[in-house]
Amino acid sequence: MPLARPVASPGIARRLASMCYESLLVLAVLAVLFVLPHLMLGVFAQRMASPAIIQVHCFLVLLVYFVWFWLHGGQTLAMKTWRIRLVSSDGLPLRPGQALLRYLLSWPSVVLGGAGLAWALLDRDGQFLHDRLAGTRLILA
Repeated sequence: MPLARPVASPGIARRLASMCYESLLVLAVLAVLFVLPHLMLGVFAQRMASPAIIQVHCFLVLLVYFVWFWLHGGQTLAMKTWRIRLVSSDGLPLRPGQALLRYLLSWPSVVLGGAGLAWALLDRDGQFLHDRLAGTRLILA
């Protein structure tokens, strides 16, 4: 059901705090789903994965984590804590293509000096650049 009336967007401070908390949670996820398999490979096979395989593995682990949570309720664990929800720009739950596009666009948004995050200071709705491009928006849950 689309949003009947405009819903308030969380402030930039709340979103950044959620991102900091998310980084702690993601470190735990990576410790289990990323470091452990590579450690086992090193111990039992006596070899290390190439840097390219390690980077792709990390990228895929994070992709599955974020996209799964966004498609199943619109909130990661940190977003639930900070009462932030991700919806499509029309207020409906995200479609798989939108979630994937948001994930892919968030990388340059964050990695390029946070330019996509700074965009929220200029955006009329206070949304990040990757949200604007993916047709998604963060709202207060």
